[in-house]
Amino acid sequence: METGNHTFSVSEFLLLGLSEQQEQQPLLFGIFLSMYLVTVVGNLVISLAIGSDPHLHTPMYFFLANFSLTDLGLSSTTVPRMLVNIQAHTQTIPYAGCLSQIYFFLWFIGLDVFLLAVMAYDRLVAICHPLHYTLVMSPRCCVLLVVMSLLLAHSYSLTHTVLLAQLSFCADNTIPHFFCELLPLLKLSCSDTYANQCVLTYWGGALTILIPLLIVISYVRIVATIVRVPSASGKWKAFSTCSSHLSAICLFYASAVGVYFVPSSADSASKDRIAAVMYAVVTPMLNPFIYSLRNKDMKDAVGRLLSRRPLQSP
Repeated sequence: METGNHTFSVSEFLLLGLSEQQEQQPLLFGIFLSMYLVTVVGNLVISLAIGSDPHLHTPMYFFLANFSLTDLGLSSTTVPRMLVNIQAHTQTIPYAGCLSQIYFFLWFIGLDVFLLAVMAYDRLVAICHPLHYTLVMSPRCCVLLVVMSLLLAHSYSLTHTVLLAQLSFCADNTIPHFFCELLPLLKLSCSDTYANQCVLTYWGGALTILIPLLIVISYVRIVATIVRVPSASGKWKAFSTCSSHLSAICLFYASAVGVYFVPSSADSASKDRIAAVMYAVVTPMLNPFIYSLRNKDMKDAVGRLLSRRPLQSP
C-alpha cells in the first residue's frame, strides 16, 4: 500500500473467512469441498438430463436448465477461492480479484432472482391459460426472457462494480467474510458512498420487493385457478408442477432476508457469514434435489442419463 493524505491505495484485501481458528480449517475445507462437489455434480446432471431428453424440451425445463447453470456459477464464484485460501494458508485476495468476485457474484444472484420470476410467469401461463401456453411461451419468447434476465443481471452487477471501483479505501482492508461482498466493502471505504447507497436501495428494492411481489401476484392467480379445478387429482397435478419452484423461492429469499432484513447485533458479522453460506453455498447445492426428487419426469431423465438407457418409444 502507498500512503498519501491519509488515504491508502489498496492492492489487496484480507478475508477473515468463516473462522479464524486454525484447527477448524481442515474441517471447513472438507465440508465445503464436499458441498461444492455435490453442487457441481447435481446442477450439471440436471442440465445434462434436460438437454439429452427430448421429453424435457419444454419452456419449464429450459428455464430450469438455465437456473441450474446459474446456481453452479454462483457457487463457483465464492467456494473455490475460499478452498484455495484455506489450502494455501492465506487470507488475501487482490483488489482486482475482489472486484471481479463481486461482479460475478452479483450477476449470478441477480440472474437467480430474474429467472425465478420468469419461471413463475411460465407456471402462470401454463395453469391459467393452458390453451394459449404453446403460443405465448414459444421458443423465441423463452430465449428472449432468458436474454433479458442476463442483461438485467449484468446491468445490476456492472453498476455496483463500477461505482465500487471509484471508492477509496483507508487503513483497514479487513473483510469479515469468506468472500468479497458489497456491504462489508462499502463499510470499509473512506469515500462518500451516497451514490452507492442510492443504487443499492434502487436495485435492492427491485430484487427484494418488486420481483417477489410479482411472484406472489402470479401465485395468487395460480391458486385462484387451481381451486376452481373440479377434481382433486387435477388440483394436485396442477399444484405439483409449482411445488418445486415454490420451495426454491422460499429457500432463496429466506436466506436473503437473514442478511438484509434481520436487525444488526453485536454478532452481526457472524450472522451475515452464516446467511451468506445459506444463499451462496447451501441453496445452489439443494436446488437440484428440490427439482428432481419431487418430479417424476426429472427423476426418469436423470436415471436414463446416469444409466445411459435410451428413450423408449411411446
